[in-house]
Amino acid sequence: MTVTLLGATEIRRLAAELDVTPTKKLGQNFVTDANTVRKIVQAARVQPSERVVEVGPGLGSLTLAILETGASVTAVEIDHRLAARLAETAAAHGVEAERLTVVDADALRITELPGEPTVLVANLPYNVSVPVLLHFLESFPYLQRGVVMVQAEVAERLAAEPGSKIYGSPSVKAAWYGEWKLSGTVSRQVFWPVPNVDSLLVGFDRSEGGRGTEEERRRTFRIVDAAFNQRRKMLRQALSGIFGSSAAASEVLIAAGVAPTARGEDLTVEDYHRIAQQAAASDVLDDDVASPSNLAP
Repeated sequence: MTVTLLGATEIRRLAAELDVTPTKKLGQNFVTDANTVRKIVQAARVQPSERVVEVGPGLGSLTLAILETGASVTAVEIDHRLAARLAETAAAHGVEAERLTVVDADALRITELPGEPTVLVANLPYNVSVPVLLHFLESFPYLQRGVVMVQAEVAERLAAEPGSKIYGSPSVKAAWYGEWKLSGTVSRQVFWPVPNVDSLLVGFDRSEGGRGTEEERRRTFRIVDAAFNQRRKMLRQALSGIFGSSAAASEVLIAAGVAPTARGEDLTVEDYHRIAQQAAASDVLDDDVASPSNLAP
């Protein structure tokens, strides 16, 4: 049976039936254009045999576009009304029951994904897009690639290169897991309600073999946070708080091959990783507190 997609009229009808009013609190902006959801799926290179995880499926417009390819979907939805209705909507549009698994949960708290999906495709709520991405990349190593639609500013920061003004903590933390690139533009007019910000598609491919241990990641992320919390300062000053002094910070930086006078925005993720490794070797960073939250903006 052919899978059909939702149209703008049906989306509004479903919302009315469920008494759902899109809210800023949950970052709900439903996509009403079939060409747009197909564009997202195409950018993610979804194949029929794959299992995809979608965060925040809402009323199901992007979900159906993923299922249209023949792939299976694990959909994580925090709104109980939407989670309860999604399977019914999918069945009405030609989807076999076994190809859709709905998880009624907060994406920031989930620790298991049925089917171990390898691809992430989502229209992410603007207010939690970076925390969700970092949580999923940390928690689910079987995720190999993905494309998400986020606020344009967030997409640009995730894909930013060292040395640019928009390069920051999210850029480095995202790069820990793999390569990121902008994958397309999205008109405001395809959303209901129309948001007051622009959106972009940003995609990632996870690095083969991983970058380091979990302990190294936690230590590296703590150093990244310290560097960008005082991004106008030289690294020897910005890192003095976590290393004990500017002199200790300079010693670690020099040993790691990084100029103490550099600033956080000048460094690659490889540079930060080397600093973390050197800090561990020099025993200047307390491991008991070397556990930054992945929820840092």
